[in-house]
Amino acid sequence: MVLDPASVELLVNYMGKLIPRINVILAIIVGTLAAIVYSLRMLVIMERRVARMEVHIERMAMKIAREEYKIEAMIGKRRSKKPKRSKKRKKKKRRK
Repeated sequence: MVLDPASVELLVNYMGKLIPRINVILAIIVGTLAAIVYSLRMLVIMERRVARMEVHIERMAMKIAREEYKIEAMIGKRRSKKPKRSKKRKKKKRRK
């Protein structure tokens, strides 16, 4: 295929106008991809923070449970140490 000089000039002018548009489109695509990567990074960081908070909450709950068991054991000991009342004996009816 043989191109005449007028066709080559038109092609060069078209490419000259097209290249800046392609650069803009590529910049938009790269920017969008960078935003997606950044948002995923933030999601991972937030997930790690939430996981750490869950671990701390679980530890606190275990400590509270241990304290409750200690208190229950102490209350149980107190109840068993109370002096027991002697049962009143029922009087037997005398036979006549």
